[in-house]
Amino acid sequence: MPAEPRLFTLAPRTPARAVAVVLHGGRATSDATVPPWSLAALRLLPFAKALHTAGRDHGLVVARLRYRVRGWNGAAADPVADVTWALRHLDGGHPGLPAALVGHSMGGRAALGAAGQPRVQSIAALAPWITETETVEQLRGRRLLIAHGDRDRTTDPRLSRKYAERARAVTDVCRFEVHGDGHAMLWRAAAWHDLVCRFVLGTLDLEPLDQTITNAMQSPDGLDVPLPRRP
Repeated sequence: MPAEPRLFTLAPRTPARAVAVVLHGGRATSDATVPPWSLAALRLLPFAKALHTAGRDHGLVVARLRYRVRGWNGAAADPVADVTWALRHLDGGHPGLPAALVGHSMGGRAALGAAGQPRVQSIAALAPWITETETVEQLRGRRLLIAHGDRDRTTDPRLSRKYAERARAVTDVCRFEVHGDGHAMLWRAAAWHDLVCRFVLGTLDLEPLDQTITNAMQSPDGLDVPLPRRP
């Protein structure tokens, strides 16, 4: 087993002002190491590249995390420990900068679990793996975006909807439904990327927060917003 996770960082063109950490999916239980060719890890590479393109002239550092092992592994919650390590590691080179966590599937659950870390300002949970027992208190003061495809058969959109409703008691939340897409986020990839970039740059104060996201956070119907199709 590797001694620590791996971080792959894309530096901005301008002085660093904020950090986005991209978190891939995994399995419920596995002590196997995550190989470089892991499809779950590679699936988040386009998101990292999109964030880098959108944020490189705004001082956004984009860091893609590869976990020590593939599994969540029950109470060990191994990916959460890895996210904590990543934030501590990034603080060494970029002390005190605000951070956004962007996670897919198990990575979404890891992002939610690590949301209480001091640097974290916002969380984007994409098709997140959520259980009935997930807590929300750690989200207090952090803004949350959830996006879920209505054809997802791997993680349950109904559970992410219930979680978003509970999270609204402690913070600003919006949830978008990606009509026609499944767990892999492939059919409407450009729309997923665009939504994440607008949310991350806006909640890290690198750009004004997109009005569609702001409206969703303020609306009683903001947990069931159809993700607009790109023109």
